[in-house]
This record gives sequence, structure tokens and C-alpha cells, in this order.
Amino acid sequence: MKKILTGVFLAATMAGGARADDDVTLQLKWVTQAQFAGYYVAAAKGYYKDEKLNVTIKPGGPDAAPEQVIAGGGADVIVDWMPSALAAREKGLGLVNIAQPYKHSGLMLTCLKETGIKTPKDFADKTLGVWFYGNEYPFLAWMSKLGYKTDGSKGGVTVLKQGFNVDPLLQKQAACISTMTYNEYNQVLEAGVKADDLITFKYEDMGVSTLEDGLYVLDNKLKDAAFADKMVRFVRASMKGWKYAEANPDEAAGIVLDADTTGAQTAAHQKSMMAEVAKLTAGSNGALDEADYKRTVATLLAGGSDPVITKEPVGAWTHAITDIALK
Repeated sequence: MKKILTGVFLAATMAGGARADDDVTLQLKWVTQAQFAGYYVAAAKGYYKDEKLNVTIKPGGPDAAPEQVIAGGGADVIVDWMPSALAAREKGLGLVNIAQPYKHSGLMLTCLKETGIKTPKDFADKTLGVWFYGNEYPFLAWMSKLGYKTDGSKGGVTVLKQGFNVDPLLQKQAACISTMTYNEYNQVLEAGVKADDLITFKYEDMGVSTLEDGLYVLDNKLKDAAFADKMVRFVRASMKGWKYAEANPDEAAGIVLDADTTGAQTAAHQKSMMAEVAKLTAGSNGALDEADYKRTVATLLAGGSDPVITKEPVGAWTHAITDIALK
């Protein structure tokens, strides 16, 4: 449901009454990589500085759940997948989507053909690798739609709690693993597995597509006109960064590499990732498409006896920020 912000916020924003050099902390969902190129580009190109913002970009990792970080006051805004954000909201954390840079889903299952899997009907009695920490919700919704139990019982599927790597497929511990079009799938190929030996199932093609990599804040913070104004400027600069990254993928990949302090990334992988990420952000100007939101909610509600969310969310998104930021 669209929030109506107070007149004091609108008046302050329209008057351009922004404070200089405001601090904003962004918590990413994962490590520094081209998945988040738009934010690094916005920082490197001075787009945040142009909006009088000092933005700190905090990389994520296996031990950093964005929802927990923002709940603990460690971030002003987070990058999160909508399933995990809505699940957290239903549990009492007031996350609200203020912008949606990603239009499409990059999530898929990648399977070895040698396991005999040709269609989702062949998942029965197979072991499937699944990411957790909030990333499991699209998978659980899909399995529920297919009628599969996920407890390893006969006729269902066995869930292997997958680390953030592709080892279970390479070591044949699982018939399929979770991959992103822009990352882990290429890791499988880079490990020497031929594309002809794989079969992939994109969630978006399976009718269980859910929104990924949106920007979320705590709804009670939006009541503060100064905070809301910062988010207007942050979203405006971030989307400028995203559109530049789409148009200049190799340069954007280089900016990401420069920002990576771990040295774990390679130029080839980041360029490949950025090319795929650009396909997912294409078509979005940053404003959440209500039809995409409704599709995501319907997918999460359709969980039989164990849905990801149990009721229609209220107040889980707003256009109030993008309506001003994207003018």
C-alpha cells in the first residue's frame, strides 16, 4: 500500500531544504561485486557527493543478514530480496520498499543432466542445494506450488543447506544447486563443467519469480522529514549510478574491482557478472512496479499449509520517495 508522507516532508523537499553532507549507511546483501555496481558507481562518479551525501557502503557476507543489521541500527537503508523483507515485516520488523532497481530475477536451479532431471517433475527424491538466511523463501514457495514436501520424505525433495559456493554440484552431493544467472552459474562453468552437461530452471520462467535487490528502510524512520529527504537524494543518485553501470558495464566492473578490498574478485568474472546484472536492472527506473509486487506477494502466500507469509502485507512499499527522486 502506498504511504502518504506528511506535508512537512513534501514542503521541505520541494523547497530544497536538504542539509549538507548528510551521512547515509547502506548495507549490501552480499560481498562487494557487480551485483551492487550502481551504488559503487554512484560513489565513484560523485553522484552521492552531488546530492550532498556521505554514503558508507557496507559489504555483506554469510554472517551479515541485512534485516538484522538495520534492526540493530547499523544501517539506514539495506539491499534485500522482497521475500525475506516481507517475511521479516510479518515478524514485526517494519521494513518498507522505497525503490526497486532490479526489474527481473536472476535466481535459478542449476542441475546436472546425468541425474536424469529434465523437468521439475523429476525433482522428486532428489537432493537440491538451497541458500538460507532469507534466500530460501522463493525455493520453498516453488516447492509448495509443485506439491513437494521438503523434509526428505519419499516423493518429496531433500534440502541440502548450501554454502555460498557451487561445491555441492561439483562434488555431486546434490542433483541441483541454487545459482544466480550473474554469478554462481558462471562459477560452475569456470570449474570445468560444460554447459551441455547442465540444465537450468529460472524461477522467473517457472512462474515463481519474486523481486530481488530492492532498497528498504524502517517505516518509522520515514516519518522524519529529514530522513525521508536523505532517501530521496540517495535514491536519485543511486539510480543515476545504476543507469550509468548499465550503459558502461566494463567501466562499472572496474569500479567494483577498485572498491573490493579483499582482492577476491577478478576482472573477467566481474565483467561477466555486470553484463548479466544489466539485464536484470534494465526496464526499471527505480520505482517499484505494483504488478511485480503483487506477483511476489501472491507467490509467497501460495504456500499451502506452510506459506512464507500468512497474510497480505500492509504498508510494505511506497512510491513517496521515487515520486520525488525521479522527477
